[in-house]
Amino acid sequence: MKIALASDHAGYAEKERLKPLFRELGLEVEDLGTVSEDSVDYPDYARKVAEHVARGLAEQGVLVCSSGTGMAITANKVAGVRAAVAWSEETARLARQHNDANVLAIGARTTPQEDISKIVRAWFGSSFEGGRHASRVEKIRQVEESQAPKEEKE
Repeated sequence: MKIALASDHAGYAEKERLKPLFRELGLEVEDLGTVSEDSVDYPDYARKVAEHVARGLAEQGVLVCSSGTGMAITANKVAGVRAAVAWSEETARLARQHNDANVLAIGARTTPQEDISKIVRAWFGSSFEGGRHASRVEKIRQVEESQAPKEEKE
């Protein structure tokens, strides 16, 4: 599976620490930045990952910033992306199983470092269950479609 990975300056060190885990899990990683702890704007990097996922250039995305929230909000503005902030193994697993989430957002400053690898393992060890959840995810897609500008709908 190919994943798109990015962070802002607050998540840079954790993003780099995660790379060996991704390789261990057999994931092909495309690192879309940032490349240092120099201050950057998180929406720029969240958008890159979200667009990679939406265009099918990556099957999943992983974003790391201070809290995970800003990047998740940004990523969710891209049609076809269902980004979730996960702060525990359970929230990661449920986001995949029930919401078919395709972008994981992690807070490097709000999540204990020893929990982050567990969250990533839970995320990539889970998959969408479908069933009763499929109709709910379809409703999310319908909301997204209803919000698209008219020229995109035609």
